Parts: sequence; structure tokens; C-alpha cells
Amino acid sequence: MIEIWSSAIGRLAAGMIGSAAIALAAYRLRSLSGSGAVSAAVMGTGYVALGGPLWFGTLLAFFLSSSLWSKWKRRHHAKQAAEAKYAKSGRRDAAQVWANGGLGLLLCSGHAIWPAAAWVYAFVGVMAAVNADTWATEIGALSRRAPRALLSGRRVAPGTSGGVTPLGSFAALAGAAFIGAAAALLHAAPPAPAGVSPGALLAAAACAGTAGAFADSLLGATVQVMYRCRVCGSETERAEHCGGSDAVQRIRGIAGMSNDAVNFASSALAGLLALLIGCAFF
Repeated sequence: MIEIWSSAIGRLAAGMIGSAAIALAAYRLRSLSGSGAVSAAVMGTGYVALGGPLWFGTLLAFFLSSSLWSKWKRRHHAKQAAEAKYAKSGRRDAAQVWANGGLGLLLCSGHAIWPAAAWVYAFVGVMAAVNADTWATEIGALSRRAPRALLSGRRVAPGTSGGVTPLGSFAALAGAAFIGAAAALLHAAPPAPAGVSPGALLAAAACAGTAGAFADSLLGATVQVMYRCRVCGSETERAEHCGGSDAVQRIRGIAGMSNDAVNFASSALAGLLALLIGCAFF
């Protein structure tokens, strides 16, 4: 019993120190806001203490790869133009951190209480979806072709919710497969989850993550709240534009269905799909 408690305390301490160091570095590099850094430190601690290398390492693979793409592409004029329409850009705040990693932490907690392969498959699906969506957004913004609306197929301006490009779609697949590959490699680190194979993790992540990214685009084109600025006339995800909230008018979508809410919903769908793929075929 003493050894068990000692191990648990050691993992908690390691999680707190490691997560705080990474969050602080991300804050200084302007990848996270103050609230985002605190949330990331708390979340990372939970992943290490409850799950171990596979869970925390997969989360880290998402965060580092997405942050690097964002940093590299932020200077590109095409991305800057597209970001003018986004509700948030640049530094991730607490809401974004929890929207991307909160569901994964719940699955990690479930696995700690009742170990089962289903938790792991759902987790890689969730993380593959948020990574696929981020890669698609960051890389797809550099497409030389204007995106097409997922529902109508007509050309739309870069940054429009529900717009997709071939480059962005390929980036989504690559981002999803990257998470699957990371999880497959981390699977060998103890404590390895029982009943899960590396190949199954890769396949479930690639398929479900890509589907989740398209689900995000579909929800963005249908239920995500969108506004039009009365001052400049632009369509935007932001509830404030050109000086304040009085300048915008809601033109479609469901109130409260923000970009963070869409990310959470689409990643949940991907997690369910990955669970079905993993349990049904592997």
C-alpha cells in the first residue's frame, strides 16, 4: 500500500512540475494566454497522474505540432487575412485548452477508474480530431485556391466557417494520422493499456480524426453562430468587431454555439467513431 501511494504521489509531482514547465514555456512563446497556461498545467498534471505516457504524450504531440504550425504560418499574409474572421487567433485561452483537451481528460479519468480498451480508442479519436482540425486550419489557409463551402460547393472567402480546400483536407488526414502514429509509438511505454494494438490506434485515429475535422466544418457551416459587422460589413465568428458587441448582428447559427463548442462536439463524435472502429474491427 505504501509503495502504491508513493508511486501515485511521484507521478502527481512529476506531472505538476513537467506540465508547469511546458505551460510556462508556451506562455513565454505566446502560444498560450495566462488563463490558457494555467489550464494547460492543470490538465497536463491530470493526464500524467491518471494516465501516464500514452495519454500525456499524445496530448503533447497535439499541442506541440499544432503550435509549431501556427507559429510558422502566422507570418503568412493569407493566414492573417483568414484569421480576421476567426473568433480567436494566436494565443490559446482557457476555453480553447479545455475544448481541445478536456474531453480527453475525462476519458483518461474513466480509464484510470475502470481500465478498458474502449477508453483508449475514444481518446485517440478525440485528439486526432482536434489535431486534424487545427492542421487543416493552419495549412489550409495557405491554399492557392479559394475554399468551397462544404454544403453548397460554391467558392467562399478564406476563413469562412464550413469552407474546405484539397490542401486543408489532406492536412486534416495527415494531422489525424500523426496522432495515431504518436499513440502507437507511446503504446509500448508502461503501463501499456490492455487489449489495444498499435495498428488499431493508427487506423482508428486516421479515420475518426479526419471524419471529425469534416464534422467540424459541417457544424461550422450550419449551427455555429456567425455575425455580420454593421461597420465594415464583414462576416465573422467574433461577437465583438470594430469597437464592440454593438457593432455586430447575428446572421445565422445557434446562440452559444461558438467555435469552441463546435470543436468539442466534433471531437466527441470522432471519439465515438474511433471507439466503434477499434472495438468492431480490432
